[in-house]
Formats: sequence, structure tokens, C-alpha cells
Amino acid sequence: MNTPTSAYDRVAASFERQGMMRLLGAELRRVEPGRVEIWLPYSEILTQQQAGFHGGAIGTVADVAGGYAGLTLAPEGMEVVTVEYKINFLSNFTDGTLRVVGKVVKSGKRLIVTTAEVDHIGADGKESACALMQQTLVPVQQTY
Repeated sequence: MNTPTSAYDRVAASFERQGMMRLLGAELRRVEPGRVEIWLPYSEILTQQQAGFHGGAIGTVADVAGGYAGLTLAPEGMEVVTVEYKINFLSNFTDGTLRVVGKVVKSGKRLIVTTAEVDHIGADGKESACALMQQTLVPVQQTY
């Protein structure tokens, strides 16, 4: 296995291994130390019964964005796993794209706390709050 040369390389290599992100159509857009941005374009496969983005899809991408933000600060040879998260759904949308920004709040040796802000971007470019997540991660030894 090649050793990633940057936070982006490390996150992008892991993101590529996530079948769920491919299934949902999620796009890794930005990686910085302590911050990751993922976009999720609207699709009929992502909807709930009222044609809006499904909360499960929103929660999944928020979890991944926060997790990867934590991974950018974890030591080499370590991964992170989610031990809990809480999400508030603020609004729902039936079009456009979701921009999910995961940010590290506190990075420790045993726990990493992150947030993810989920914003909707409409076809007109208007941005609206969609969801807010807080997450706790634990670093674990890399196994692949």
C-alpha cells in the first residue's frame, strides 16, 4: 500500500473504498486539516416518501464528513470509527445539492469530537440550512 502524502490523499483513498458513498452519488470536494466537504446531488434514489432527501442519506453523509475531518488529524496508521452521533434535521428539500462540511471541534488521543453542517444549495444558488450533526469518534488501529 502506498503511504498517502497529504490529508487529501489519505481521505480520498479511504473515500474510494466506501461503497456507500458511490451508491449515494456523494462527491468528495475539499479536504483540509480538521475539515472535509462532501456534496450530495439530489437523486430519486435518495428520497423518502415525500420526495425530499431521506434522513438516512443525510445522516450517512454527515457521519462520513465528520469522520473524515477527524481522520485528517488522527496519527498515521490510525483510522477513526463513530461511537455516536446526534443529528437535527432543520429543513427538507426536493431538489438541488447538499453541501456537507465536517469540522473537528476537539481532537484528543482517545476521542475526537466533530460537527457537520448540512446546507442545501438550490438551482438558483440560494443556500439554506438542512441539518446539523455532532459526533464522537474513537481512533483505532488501521487494519488494511
